[in-house]
Amino acid sequence: MTRLPRVTGKELITALRKAGFDVIRIKGSHHFLRHSDGRTTVVPVHRDETIGPGLLIKILLDCEMNQDGFRSLL
Repeated sequence: MTRLPRVTGKELITALRKAGFDVIRIKGSHHFLRHSDGRTTVVPVHRDETIGPGLLIKILLDCEMNQDGFRSLL
């Protein structure tokens, strides 16, 4: 199993938008995203801070996306 890429919150949101997610609201540094089929997730966006591997896996599970599909969006 290969390692997940290190991405920032902004890079993650850009990749999820390519997958069909839209930002529905922002509360502080947390961006709430929703797909048209009902999948939702929350992505924290902090300046120059990468998303940790555990949180990235949780976000991918929320989005029902596998690691290979995520890599293709980057």
